[in-house]
Amino acid sequence: MSGRIASESSVPSDEERDLEGAIALDVTRFRDRSVHTTRDIVAREEPLEIQLGGASLAVVMRTPGFDADLALGFLVTERVIASRGEVASIRHCDSVQRPEAEGNVIRVVLRPGVRVDLESLRRNFFANSSCGICGRATIESALAEVSPLADATRIPAHVLSGMLRALESTQELFSHTGGLHGVGLFDASGRLLVTREDVGRHNAADKVIGWALRQGRTPLAGHSLVVSGRSSFEIVQKAAVAGISIVAAVSAPTSLAVDFARSAGMTLLGFVRGGDFNVYSGGERIVWPKSCAGGSRDEAAG
Repeated sequence: MSGRIASESSVPSDEERDLEGAIALDVTRFRDRSVHTTRDIVAREEPLEIQLGGASLAVVMRTPGFDADLALGFLVTERVIASRGEVASIRHCDSVQRPEAEGNVIRVVLRPGVRVDLESLRRNFFANSSCGICGRATIESALAEVSPLADATRIPAHVLSGMLRALESTQELFSHTGGLHGVGLFDASGRLLVTREDVGRHNAADKVIGWALRQGRTPLAGHSLVVSGRSSFEIVQKAAVAGISIVAAVSAPTSLAVDFARSAGMTLLGFVRGGDFNVYSGGERIVWPKSCAGGSRDEAAG
């Protein structure tokens, strides 16, 4: 049994064919002291090369699907472009010389007159992926291009749990694979506008923001971003660039995410489960129940 590996030899079911972001494999399963071969559905992870014109800008590991939204969201949250109007075209670009790149290269062409420093951008992306995010200097650098959000949106505490349930109910790929993150965008009333899933939560956030950019909804003042996992610096920073003032997650935030949220005037919530949650920043945007005597104490968060 030690020499067996998963294969893709079995004919997939109709349900398996419909899952663009997943793939069905034959696997050997050990359960209840018995061994048998069965089908398992796993999340797809493939590289996406984002090009500006004909030049490679970055490669991200993502779940295929909504690649144009991912590229647009990536470009705006990384401050390469400021608006959808700066983009002339966006399309997959396959090459007979690189058959392995089929479906995994997307080319963005900017409108005449839109200038970018390609080499500087490449160095910045390389530095971030190589040495990571580094403390206060990075926060100050990021905030230099993101004005503190003065969004006066307020959201009732009881609406938050409904937002999380709405996100979970639309995570189709996660329900099949257990291996994807989900990010949902909600309006001021708590209505779900769009959900995206990906192996990388930052990719899912970019797909959501790219969708909003295409729909002409940016900047996203009055909106909330709900994340199925934890809130990292990158998630909170991307939300801030898009103008989103409220970020809520089912799990914990990182310390740098909290620092950035407080500096940017954002509301950051963690451990949103059932009707409970923690406020790490911006508690003034939460409308507490009248019966909640301790609500004023939480205003100190942020």
